[in-house]
Amino acid sequence: MANPARYDEDVVAWAEEQARHLREGCFELLDIQHLAEEIEDVGKSEQRELANRMAVLLAHLLKWQEQPGRRGASWEITIRNQRRGIARRLNETPSLRPKLEESEWWAGVWDDATAQAAGETGLSDFLETCPWTPEQVLDTAWLPK
Repeated sequence: MANPARYDEDVVAWAEEQARHLREGCFELLDIQHLAEEIEDVGKSEQRELANRMAVLLAHLLKWQEQPGRRGASWEITIRNQRRGIARRLNETPSLRPKLEESEWWAGVWDDATAQAAGETGLSDFLETCPWTPEQVLDTAWLPK
């Protein structure tokens, strides 16, 4: 038998080997500690994806509100695409939905959104907290004034 793949040397080979062990029922060969970490990382990755999409959406909603003279099709497309991506993520992973009600999560996403909007517009006088509800932000027919 070949030497086992090491997690810290080649994670792809290690993952393929672990999957093979699982499928073949060779549970005694599993690297339980690293498998548990990788499974947890899948959840964290899904949470990061939701937060990143939401920050992009909020940044574009901020730009839409603060720079009405610069509104255009590309901003509308980005807003629409982010809303669709968020809706898809929430449908595929319903356990993420409670994040939308967590004030700490929103604060982090809002910070990311205002930093992005500031970098893209040169503006910096944004509210400390998001002025919109999750329902407004995700409503495909809503745009800020």
